[in-house]
Amino acid sequence: MEQAAQDDGLEAFSSMRPRLFGIAYRMLGSAAEAEDLVQDVWMRWQSADRKVVQDAPAYLATITTRLAVNLVQSARSRREAYFGIWLPEPVDTSADPGLGAQRGEALEFAVLLLLERLAPTERAAYVLREAFDYPYDEIGEILRVSEDNARQLVTRARKHIAEGRRRRVNPVEQRRLLDTFISAAQKGELAPLEALFASDVVSYSDGGGLVRAAGKPITGRERVAKFISAVATHFWRGVTVSVVDANGQGCALISRDGAVVALVTVGASEEGIDQIMWMLRPSKLAAVLPPPT
Repeated sequence: MEQAAQDDGLEAFSSMRPRLFGIAYRMLGSAAEAEDLVQDVWMRWQSADRKVVQDAPAYLATITTRLAVNLVQSARSRREAYFGIWLPEPVDTSADPGLGAQRGEALEFAVLLLLERLAPTERAAYVLREAFDYPYDEIGEILRVSEDNARQLVTRARKHIAEGRRRRVNPVEQRRLLDTFISAAQKGELAPLEALFASDVVSYSDGGGLVRAAGKPITGRERVAKFISAVATHFWRGVTVSVVDANGQGCALISRDGAVVALVTVGASEEGIDQIMWMLRPSKLAAVLPPPT
């Protein structure tokens, strides 16, 4: 009987694990931190009296969300002391496009950056509703607020996200723009680069103090084009470029001598490419592997 109970606990947790990771990752923007949090949830689940738990999935989602809400504030403090620009840690979504979600919402890099600006409870409410379609009464129970307050949290979060985000192009167009951008960036020619960009394009580089990178965002069509042109002669030398699916969008994975050295992606609207993200910190690239040759 005891062994059966142990197995039941493992089965319930294993079936929910992708969703728990999906919640934690969207809340924290870090695959490593999300894995640690899910491991913490497992330990708590092991020590819980599972006989009194009537709904294991709801119980596990509640623990995960509440732990993530608590961690968001400390994560913000660490990021304030982060060297240079902090970008979310990429996750490979080629095998699991939704990371356990019914929808891929709150997975794009641009949305994860916008979520960083929200209060922890707003962020949690948005993730639970938009990514996993939790009903408002359940969101209220998880966050210890009324159903009406849960609705208000989601509404405010949606408003903040919409205000900071243009209407995006479809995945096919995003991939086309990415391919065209990589080709133009390798040549370093200003005119083709500028033709791709929205007037207020922003380039973000995350080296984490370990890899040389621009310490601040670079903004504006001409400035971004000049920056990319200036680094073209050495950045693209001796590299292999492959396209992968990370965070539900096309990304260019850059390898040198068999080692991944960068992941680059673009965000775009009808006005053109308006965001370029360069992930350069080695520890953030561990979860994304080049496609098999």
